[in-house]
Amino acid sequence: MTIPVIISLCTLLLIAYVFDITASKTKIPSVILLLLLGWGVKQFTAALGIPLPDLSLFLPIFGTVGLILIVLEGSLELDLDKSKVNLVTKSFTVALVPMIILSITLAYAFSYFGQVPFKIALINAIPFCIVSSAIAIPSVKHLKSLDKEFIIYESSFSDIIGVLFFNFIALNEFIGLHSFRNFVLDLLIILAVSYLATLGLSFLLKKIDHHIKFTPIIICIIIIYAISKIYHLPALIFILLFGLFLGNIDKLKHIKIVKKIQPDGLKEEVHRFKEILIELAFLIRAFFFLLFGYSIKLSEILNLEALMWSLGIVAGIFVLRLIILKIAKLPVKLLFFVAPRGLITILLFLAITAEQSISFINKAVIIQVILMTALFMMVGLMINKTEDNSLTINEDK
Repeated sequence: MTIPVIISLCTLLLIAYVFDITASKTKIPSVILLLLLGWGVKQFTAALGIPLPDLSLFLPIFGTVGLILIVLEGSLELDLDKSKVNLVTKSFTVALVPMIILSITLAYAFSYFGQVPFKIALINAIPFCIVSSAIAIPSVKHLKSLDKEFIIYESSFSDIIGVLFFNFIALNEFIGLHSFRNFVLDLLIILAVSYLATLGLSFLLKKIDHHIKFTPIIICIIIIYAISKIYHLPALIFILLFGLFLGNIDKLKHIKIVKKIQPDGLKEEVHRFKEILIELAFLIRAFFFLLFGYSIKLSEILNLEALMWSLGIVAGIFVLRLIILKIAKLPVKLLFFVAPRGLITILLFLAITAEQSISFINKAVIIQVILMTALFMMVGLMINKTEDNSLTINEDK
């Protein structure tokens, strides 16, 4: 049984690789094909009567590690420059404002129709309001620099803000001055942890001369993230800051503390680290979406009761996105379509306890929203000649 399993897994990963390298030509996000592949494997094994264990138990593990690697990979590509201030500000605004408005709107709808307290409704609404970096970043890696940077910033900010917002609501029984004080304290703690961990890991990256040097760094990053999550700290901030630091270390070498780790000799190491990270992120992301696709049932995709909610949620996502992009004076033609829901939405729903769940906001709704937003993005990438699109943002402001 061992050899057939190994052959099957390797074959699936090779197919996932084909999906990834053809995505720039077909404009079909690899996540859609991975979900279909996972679902197809489920039908194949069921038809042949091959018994398999409950693989959904691995979803949170692959999802969490995948999120870490994808955000880190994206942040390593970002260029810190004074000319990018306006781009960062607008991407943060586009990530924040729709999330707040949509989550409150959906929460009122869930509360009214589900007859549940507003707080519980809000906990169930927030996951639908987060742009998935795990889907958005890989899908736009072939776009021009400014387009890609905007989406990396926006989706990374969306993940971080969404997790912060979700944890703040879900973990505080009562929202008051004490809750906000703890929230600010958590931010200060994670900033301090990020500062120390970033310098420490950068020093290790420079000093380790063993032939195995990047794996321990990645393991340390995951451990720091996991320990931070135990104490409900916004750990994605550390991931983003660490990636930004390494990716722009040559621009920070005038800072006294940075000089001590000799940044000039780190450039090549960072490049090699990034290459390994990209490979590993691909593997973890592929496994996650294959597993999620494997867990999907056709009855969930075709659930008409769930479809009413899914269509309403997706309509709200894109109507609000259109309005915000117009107000921010950003090009609508391409950015309007790139607002997929995915990995982080799944992870947050898995974190909702039975007491906090709403009966009609179920797995069918989640699957339909993820598929519809991914398909909408696919259509946008297909109808736009992305090689000619360039994000026009006034960088002087």
